[in-house]
Parts: sequence; structure tokens; C-alpha cells
Amino acid sequence: MSIEKIFIIGLPRTATTSVCLAMLEQGFKTAHNAYTQDAFSQAQVLADTPIFCDYQKLDKHFPSSKFIYLTRSPERWLPSIKQLLQRMMVNLQRSDGGFNPHLKRCYNEVFFPLNDDNLNSDEFLLNCYNRHQQGIEEYFQNRAQDLLTIDVSDEKSYLEMLAFLNLDSTKAREGGFKQINLGGKVKAWQGLHNKLKVESTNKGKIDKVLY
Repeated sequence: MSIEKIFIIGLPRTATTSVCLAMLEQGFKTAHNAYTQDAFSQAQVLADTPIFCDYQKLDKHFPSSKFIYLTRSPERWLPSIKQLLQRMMVNLQRSDGGFNPHLKRCYNEVFFPLNDDNLNSDEFLLNCYNRHQQGIEEYFQNRAQDLLTIDVSDEKSYLEMLAFLNLDSTKAREGGFKQINLGGKVKAWQGLHNKLKVESTNKGKIDKVLY
């Protein structure tokens, strides 16, 4: 049975962009964020919002798909996610605009309740991380063939990904996953030019129903 889609379901700041870049290099049409039906139709690999939030719905809507969950150590993830959420906070909470509703819903569900006090609490953010991880582990229990869990900082992780997807190991990138979005930057994907890259919106417009 062929793979329908590959969904990257790690939370933000777990190297989703690095994995998406690797997928482009492996020849997959890839979307980092997907907010239109066309993006879901075109892309073979999808990550970030709404993927990390809606993996159960996506599993039912796209049977025979594979899921890759990305982990990251707390000491690396916490300062990175905290910095990201601080930048996004105002637009996540605005009722008169800001980010698109799919992005707002995903962040506000996973990081609920998102407020200034919780944003600055390591305990709160770790609880959100652990709750998301536990949900994935429980949902995919006894389905090892459908879920791969990796930390991209592990030098073996790239080869593990290729094996999971039945890809030729000789096509592994030397040095493993390429580190991008360093130093708190989050826009490396926008600067990538690749014919296999699938845009997340239709010239800035989104669809209310995605799948």
C-alpha cells in the first residue's frame, strides 16, 4: 500500500523546518503550514499548523499516511518556544485580525490557556509539551509502523527517517539534518526557493475548510 501523506507532528521549535527542507531534498512536494485545500491536495509532506494539532483528524481523512513526531530536550525547546510565543502573543489573542483562524486555533488549543503568566512559566509550557506528546503516544499505541519519533540532534535520526519511509539510505544528507531558523529566527522557509515547495496560502488567502 502506498503512502498517502507524510505528516510532521512535532510542536513548533522542534526542527519542523529542518525536516521539511530534508523532505524537499528527498524529492517530496512539501508544505510548511497549510491553509488551503490545494496545499493539502498538492503536498506529500506537511508540517506545523494545523498539522501538530489535527493529527487525529488527518489520520482519518488521509488513511495510509505516515507520521513523524519530533522531540527536543527541554533546555533547548523552552527558551525557543518562549521567544516565539512572546513574538506571536498579541496576534494570537486579537479578535480584530492578527493571524489566520487556523493558526490561532492550533496555538490556543495546544498552549491553553495562553496568557502572559503562563507564557513565562517553564512548568506550564512543559506541561503543554508533555500533554501533546502523551496524546500522540496514546493515539498511535500499537501502530509503530505509522509513527516515527526522532530528535533531529541525534546523528542517527536522518537515517532512521529514511528507513521509516523506505527511502534509499545512500541519499542521506552528509551531516544529517541541516540546522536553519537559528538564533530565534522563524522565517527561513519563506526564503527557500524550490520547485517542490508548496505554498501555505493562495496568494495570502486561506480556505475555511481545509480537508
